[in-house]
Amino acid sequence: MLYLKNRGKMKAHGIIPARFHSTRLKGKPLIDLAGKPMIQRVYERAKSASSLSSLVVATDDTRIFNTVREFGGEVILTSPNHQSGTDRIAEAVRTKGFQDSDIIVNIQGDEPTIEPNTIDAAVCIFEKDPSVNMGTLAFMVKNEEEIRSPDIVKVVMDKDGFALFFSRFPIPYFRGKDGSPLYYKHIGLYAYRKDFLLKFSELPKGRLEMAESLEQLRALENGYRIKVVVVEVDSVAVDTPEDVGKVMKILRER
Repeated sequence: MLYLKNRGKMKAHGIIPARFHSTRLKGKPLIDLAGKPMIQRVYERAKSASSLSSLVVATDDTRIFNTVREFGGEVILTSPNHQSGTDRIAEAVRTKGFQDSDIIVNIQGDEPTIEPNTIDAAVCIFEKDPSVNMGTLAFMVKNEEEIRSPDIVKVVMDKDGFALFFSRFPIPYFRGKDGSPLYYKHIGLYAYRKDFLLKFSELPKGRLEMAESLEQLRALENGYRIKVVVVEVDSVAVDTPEDVGKVMKILRER
């Protein structure tokens, strides 16, 4: 689906949270990917999304801040004490205001292959259903290694496309009796109505969120629904050196 920039209905602003001290891959926003730091790759992909009125990086690190400034991107400094990307973008919204915004899109700073059209698909959720406060994306996955990997988050949905649960384990469990299971990989892009984002960031962490280390479970634990759109194009998140190799291969093939 194609979008026109500033189409006059809902205004969506993109925010890319980025921190230097990643647990598994320190300094990954600045990893060189074919001549450009990863944060620049993400920024340029997101900038092409026609549904976004503006785009900004939110970081707690001056090295990332200066890098974004150098390639001409918009960036703000945030607190180093945030436990999740959502908390970081909530601070960015409170700082910058975004008075004209309806939707805030959280674009992960470690997904340099994100398709601009998938960002547009997330924004479209809110135009189709006024009752939705939070949306995200999924991709049908058939690779057994990815299905079993705890680094790949899986999601199961109800018949209307709302998330029932997210887990690092393969869900649903398949007992092998009738048919075959469908597995959906969660693509970690979130879109929120602005007011809901600010409310969500103030909710206490829940037991399931802490167990799985998945911030989206905070919404489900507190009774809020998350609309999931299944997209046709996957996105590779960079969490390990092996992931860097996968992304480089994709970039070479483009």
